[in-house]
Amino acid sequence: MSKTVFSKPFTQQEAIPETGIEHAVEILRSGRLHRYNTLEGETSETALLEREYADYMGQRYCLACTSGGYSLHIALRAAGLKPGEAVLSNAFTLAPVPGAIDNAGGKPLLVEIDENYCVDLAHLEAMMQQSKARFFMISHMRGHIADMVAVVELCTKYGVTLIEDSAHTMGASWNGKKSGSFGKIACFSTQTYKHLNSGEGGLLTTDDDDIIARAIIYSGSYMMYERHGTLPDADVFADIRLDTPNYSGRMDNLRATILRAQLPGLDQNCARWNERYRSLENRLSQNSRIQLPYRPEQESYVGSSLQFRIAEFDQEQVPAFVSGCAQRGVELKWFGNVEPQGFTSRYDSWRYLENTPQLPQTLEVLATTFDLRIPLTFTVEDMEIIGSIIDEETAAIFD
Repeated sequence: MSKTVFSKPFTQQEAIPETGIEHAVEILRSGRLHRYNTLEGETSETALLEREYADYMGQRYCLACTSGGYSLHIALRAAGLKPGEAVLSNAFTLAPVPGAIDNAGGKPLLVEIDENYCVDLAHLEAMMQQSKARFFMISHMRGHIADMVAVVELCTKYGVTLIEDSAHTMGASWNGKKSGSFGKIACFSTQTYKHLNSGEGGLLTTDDDDIIARAIIYSGSYMMYERHGTLPDADVFADIRLDTPNYSGRMDNLRATILRAQLPGLDQNCARWNERYRSLENRLSQNSRIQLPYRPEQESYVGSSLQFRIAEFDQEQVPAFVSGCAQRGVELKWFGNVEPQGFTSRYDSWRYLENTPQLPQTLEVLATTFDLRIPLTFTVEDMEIIGSIIDEETAAIFD
């Protein structure tokens, strides 16, 4: 009896809305792709995007950048990170997060995660006490949001500046408050596999006058900072414009107009992701061997990916399971692999880190953690097929 094979690609995104395509063609025909290359009295697409995303977030300022990683880098610099300073970050994240800390001159100091893929609050407090670090860059990795009220309380208690990597939680919230609005600064990605797609791109949001002024100059505004969509009074720039280096990381008008076309549909797309996520979650929850993360009622997540564990697997069974699913068209990433694969790597493979910590709890969780992307090109019915294949391949390992 032949086995069902899933045939849709896990890397295919939906098309850009027609309005975005039309405006992109207009920009290409004009030749004015640079954000500061505007006609008299014209507001650039990039400046308009900054206004609109700041409004969406309910924050005063937004800066459009070349990438999410770049926004993390200048967020740390704008917040006052000094060379050699420690920056706390949860150990389950993607390589651009410690990379941004290193790029900003900081020293990544990793914190354990819990069984639900969130930062371990007890270990976080212990690390705050021991390290005296002034910064915590929390990564809402794969869309999992920690108890942000508790996180903010810890940061306040120990005088730690909170910076949110919200690349995977654009459109999500905790207790009705948007992810990215808890910290001093938030950073978002618009890379192809994120919730808004411009191929590459990043957005930085904050309510702080000095931070946004420094970030704008860092981004490469030269003396054209007044052309930004959201900015503080001119006097805030008086010294900052002369004291701050130019790191040239501007977003261009082509990517901005593509993003502007998608932003009005973001919340609707978040609901569509969640419909697919919950269908797959429901299917997998029927298998007693599969452990799904607990999602508290305070967390309004965006289910653009799903993670699960099969704790019974040993290190030989895991590759066989991943291979079995792949042969049937279901692409799983394994976060427990010692060797980095594609976008996926475990924290102890980042050998540039000084004194790589021993984080047994994190290693235990990741050892049998599997990750599956949920593109909107899949249907709810597709989720049932994918769930059945995972279920069957799990059983096949134990037969």
